[in-house]
Amino acid sequence: MTTIERIETIRTAPDGVRLVVVKVHTSEPGLYGVGCAGFCLRDGTVERAIEELAPLALGRDVRLIEDFYNAATTDAYWRNGPVINNAISGIDMALWDILGKIAGLPVYQLFGGKSREGAAIYQHAYGGSPAELAEDVLRLRELGVRYVRLPVETGQPRGDFHTPRGAPAGVYHDPAAAVRNIVANLEEVHARVGDRAQLLFDVHERLPPADVVRLAKAVEPFDLFFFEDPLPPELNEWFPRLRAQSAVPIAMGELFVNPTEWIPLVKDQLIDFIRCHISAIGGITPARRLAAFCDVHGVRTAWHGPHDISPIGHAANVHLDVHVPNFGIQELAGFSDNVREVFPGTPEIADGYVYPNDAPGLGVDIDVEAARRFPPESATFTFPMLRRPDGSVMRP
Repeated sequence: MTTIERIETIRTAPDGVRLVVVKVHTSEPGLYGVGCAGFCLRDGTVERAIEELAPLALGRDVRLIEDFYNAATTDAYWRNGPVINNAISGIDMALWDILGKIAGLPVYQLFGGKSREGAAIYQHAYGGSPAELAEDVLRLRELGVRYVRLPVETGQPRGDFHTPRGAPAGVYHDPAAAVRNIVANLEEVHARVGDRAQLLFDVHERLPPADVVRLAKAVEPFDLFFFEDPLPPELNEWFPRLRAQSAVPIAMGELFVNPTEWIPLVKDQLIDFIRCHISAIGGITPARRLAAFCDVHGVRTAWHGPHDISPIGHAANVHLDVHVPNFGIQELAGFSDNVREVFPGTPEIADGYVYPNDAPGLGVDIDVEAARRFPPESATFTFPMLRRPDGSVMRP
């Protein structure tokens, strides 16, 4: 019996974004697995959670992945938070990696094999004006990327806020003005791009519910591939109204960490795509369950795939992408040379698709010495504070 002997946590930032990687060493010499526990805003807290979780894992049979996951999610009694879920995810992914290495098979084969050879990706366009955004969309299209996401900042009015005296520093956002500008700018980008690319739009939970409904109705003529993260998890009760008012496909789930957040939306077919951050829900094991649940209800997958996921986490996404029958699309910004140096076996991107490699396990490793050359900054990392025109904090 091969057992878990030691759990190592590695923090690195090859692109300046904090990544947390778990390396599970086994009783078999030279056999180990790697997993992603990325929570860049609380990476030190996740590392501590992994240390506290390790005694539950040590000595266990590496093949009993389901048993470990079930034990880890209930051992602390309270559960389903992003810190503990990321800690569990690091070990869960590493165990799937080990199982693939023992079997001599890539992880997607352990699931039952491929449904497709590669996973279509979407990438992000950037620009300070609609014209610049349109040019970036067309640049990505020349690279083979067919699906392009526009940011909520597309319509963000700048420098036109009447703030009270003493208003604190932050990134100011006027929802009402944003809706007007988003529609105008999307119209211009769509007119310039035409049907050469399929556009997606990210609300990023930054608008009040009534404004989300207005915006969803207004963008229907632009034939969006989907309307991303329109509402925060605590306002899920608004989805029936949103669904009734607009035919734009809806993608949701970036902030989800608890099944009670996605079960009603999927069961009642109030969304079209689920886009959870796999490490934030606990790893590959719960993601497989979620994908199967979505398949039953006609919802497709679109896993979260930003820069703050390590290539190991991206590989987990891609192994699921090529396997599940209800795959929709994969967010993937790309990988720098520094990232590829630290993570040998990083998934290949070509002509608008991402591919897993056929190495046993997840197919991605970590060069620990290279990772040490890119240490995270010592200070706690936070995003700029988002504020309303009166200076109050706005929820993302």
